[in-house]
Amino acid sequence: MKEYEVYSDLRVPVNSKIIIRLDGRSFHSFAKKMELEKPYDENFYNVMVEACKDLFEEFSPIFIYAFSDEINMLLDKIPFKGRFEKINSVIASFTSSSFTLHYNAEFPKPVAFDSRIIPINDSDIYDYFKWRQDEAWRNCVNGYGIHFLKSKYSSSRANEIINGLTLSDIHELLFENGINLNDVDIWKKRGIGVYRKNKKVIGFNKKESKEQVSYRSFIHVDYNLPIFSEGFFNELF
Repeated sequence: MKEYEVYSDLRVPVNSKIIIRLDGRSFHSFAKKMELEKPYDENFYNVMVEACKDLFEEFSPIFIYAFSDEINMLLDKIPFKGRFEKINSVIASFTSSSFTLHYNAEFPKPVAFDSRIIPINDSDIYDYFKWRQDEAWRNCVNGYGIHFLKSKYSSSRANEIINGLTLSDIHELLFENGINLNDVDIWKKRGIGVYRKNKKVIGFNKKESKEQVSYRSFIHVDYNLPIFSEGFFNELF
């Protein structure tokens, strides 16, 4: 019966990097049923960060980037011998479980994330994450825009208005009404990064009777990401 497993031998190319993109399934409905605070619910994002940290501990990626209900994980050490089915199923289920455990609340129905594999060349990594960061900015502008409009109009009318506006129009509308997106937390505008950094540790070498400097790596959660540049990713490798 093994021959029925038609995709079981599909594998990631050897010595390649991949991005795993995870998305929450029906999280718009989830946010409504859980009555999440608009436009950003800090508890939700704290849970997303904890899920990212669990992913980092389990799969040792180079970089994780998250915004909204989306997680992007850049890997150069490919698990499960590169098997597509195994990577997608395990990482999606792992993320769903981590999110559920950290949220510590009763959900209206089980939470799920989907997963997709994106093989990527080094030269395209910056372009990919810049694309996702641009989407985070669009989400931020639209999120604040619709939140403001719904405070003035019915949901249907607010949606009708915002669909006819550009990002610049929404930005200007908010500014005219006392909401300056320049003052919004950076992570809301640019997303959240998780990656390894080194910290300096000063100890004492008893044998040589002198201070000794060493460096230890730790998982760093970056709530103040810069606007992505090629230099940012060059420093990660």
